[in-house]
Amino acid sequence: MPHLPKIGRRGLLLGLTSLAVAGNARLAFGAGPEGDARLVVILLRGAMDGLAVVQAYGEPGWRDLRGPLALPEPGGENGLLDLGGKFGLHPRLASMHRIYRENGLLIVHAAAGPYRSRSHFDAQDMLESGAEQRLSSGWLNRALAAMPETAAHARTGLVVGLDLPLLMRGNVPVAMYAAARSARPDPDLYARLMELNHEDPVIGPAMTEGMRARGMSTELLGNPKQQRSGFTDLAEAAGRLLAAPNGPRVAALEIGGWDTHDAQMGRLNAPLMQLDSGIAALQATLGPAWKHTAVLVMTEFGRTVRANGSAGTDHGTAGVAFLAGGAIAGGRIGGDWPGLSPNNLFENRDLQPTTDLRALAKGLLADHLKLPPRAIAAAFPDSEGVEATSRLLAS
Repeated sequence: MPHLPKIGRRGLLLGLTSLAVAGNARLAFGAGPEGDARLVVILLRGAMDGLAVVQAYGEPGWRDLRGPLALPEPGGENGLLDLGGKFGLHPRLASMHRIYRENGLLIVHAAAGPYRSRSHFDAQDMLESGAEQRLSSGWLNRALAAMPETAAHARTGLVVGLDLPLLMRGNVPVAMYAAARSARPDPDLYARLMELNHEDPVIGPAMTEGMRARGMSTELLGNPKQQRSGFTDLAEAAGRLLAAPNGPRVAALEIGGWDTHDAQMGRLNAPLMQLDSGIAALQATLGPAWKHTAVLVMTEFGRTVRANGSAGTDHGTAGVAFLAGGAIAGGRIGGDWPGLSPNNLFENRDLQPTTDLRALAKGLLADHLKLPPRAIAAAFPDSEGVEATSRLLAS
């Protein structure tokens, strides 16, 4: 076609990627592996204040330490949601509290990675790398290498959203889903591109896989014009895709908005409601598959124990992690609570870390996904001293 610019194979592939973004699937879904276990990892970007979300109202001196950030105790007006005494859940997490009472939510306080950086960028990189330094791949992608695939071009892993987090980058191809945008190419254009590139050994199979993915997501999720890109809607879509017999089995999502240096009481409400409604949507759309699902919710670090002068909190160390799902032995507070006495604070300002986030992830990889020790060692290099947390799963 001499009248067209010579863009080359690389340029055409980039163009096809843009077309896929405009549709439903950015990378292709295939027939996912057989098996019931599903794992979802949700990244909370910005460092969620675990002490604001799971408040230790029974701790001596709690109100003196937290000042204006301490909420009323359970039973009070706009008070905390009871977690069995001493701890209370933020009232914006009503659905997660329901799941807790259904024994499907495990709360692990004083959790942190092995790093002690209070830089968002460094801490997020290390959280997703699974190491004490930034790697070029993420621990969840490396774990996928040990999971079986049952069909050509199968995608075991799924990223839901517009960005591919480091957590899922690596040698194992993963699917990506993003809600449809308003402007979409005419279906005839897809058909013509398919016909033009059918015989190409590289582009042909990629386009075939992409169109199959597009059809699958449309079939499972309905009319793309009705889809939105908020976290709740993305979590709902993730649940439907994970629930499909031939769908992915491991998914990653993220929510921002947790960096609360000022006016924390008000600023936390929006991301908390997103998280709560997203977990509820995930449970609803997974349906019966929820009982085979484990959800790990984690953030790069916690925040300071004491409020600052702007009614917010600054970058800290330990925070809180959530494990949810029908596969989780929940309805309890896990981990080793260090207390908040002056002698127990980390550097006299932060919650002391007592649980390594890698231990929680290792426990899920080993007991839930049934990955062998060599695969877990590859996912978390140089972590021989960190034992997988046991008894995370319901019997």
